Amino acid sequence: MNDTDHYAVAGHPVAHSQSPFIHAMFAAQTGQSVRYGRLLCPLDEGGFASSVRDFAASRAGSVGEFEPCAVSATAAGVARGCNVTVPFKFEAFALGQRHSERALLAQAANLLRFDADGWLADNTDGAGLVRDIEHNAGVAMKGLRVLLVGAGGAASGALGSLISARPAELVLCNRTVDKAEALAARHAAWADAHGVRLQSASLQQPGGAFDVLINASASSLHAGEVPVPASALREGTLALDMMYGAAARPFVEWAEAHGARGRDGLGMLVEQAAESFFIWRGVRPNTAPVLSALQHKLAAAAKSP
Repeated sequence: MNDTDHYAVAGHPVAHSQSPFIHAMFAAQTGQSVRYGRLLCPLDEGGFASSVRDFAASRAGSVGEFEPCAVSATAAGVARGCNVTVPFKFEAFALGQRHSERALLAQAANLLRFDADGWLADNTDGAGLVRDIEHNAGVAMKGLRVLLVGAGGAASGALGSLISARPAELVLCNRTVDKAEALAARHAAWADAHGVRLQSASLQQPGGAFDVLINASASSLHAGEVPVPASALREGTLALDMMYGAAARPFVEWAEAHGARGRDGLGMLVEQAAESFFIWRGVRPNTAPVLSALQHKLAAAAKSP
């Protein structure tokens, strides 16, 4: 029997994750021998690191919950890496012995690759977000005004790649302004190198009439109110929530009610997964059919009683 490489998404909660479905489609499309599952990590101190190390050491992928993928559910193999979701992205960064430039900028990681010469920590969130905005939504960000809401792990992972897209201005706003200022300061040299005017602001007064608004805060995750005033929008603004499905629906409806183009984070999810797959496998999958299949899957699930 040929060995199959094992991967997983690590987080808490993790049962809702669509990553196993996405990577199963990538594996089938590219002919890669991959098995991808879910790894629920405890929230107690050290629980995440212990869970990931156990998974990395598991010869047959016995740690974690796996869905049927493109290979047998009993396929032998070794764990080669994992994606990391909330709330462990800062802890994932600390587990890396080597770090990509974008992970260093973010000080957070959503990907680990279990290399023999030292684990690689990377962050594909920003690359996935920019790819979704520019390729799937058709909005080239060069020269635009962009508002990024939030200053936690999601915003940290996205900011460097957003700057690389060279908008004219990027405003970072957060409930705690000091946190936004600290994140902006860490990216100041990167912004200068790319000719981007980077500023921080409060949620109450972020500025107005942005071309692109990205909600990277936890407001949708916790069913909270939209964190910024409608004056941040203009007619036709692309307003994207990093959450997807039912969690993002109130934000999308709010944006559309004010003349903006509402979009959830499903495309970003697929695009960042494709970037992860490329880092692990050296093969870049075609995301369009995977995004379409996932949209149909979630729509069907929403209609189920």
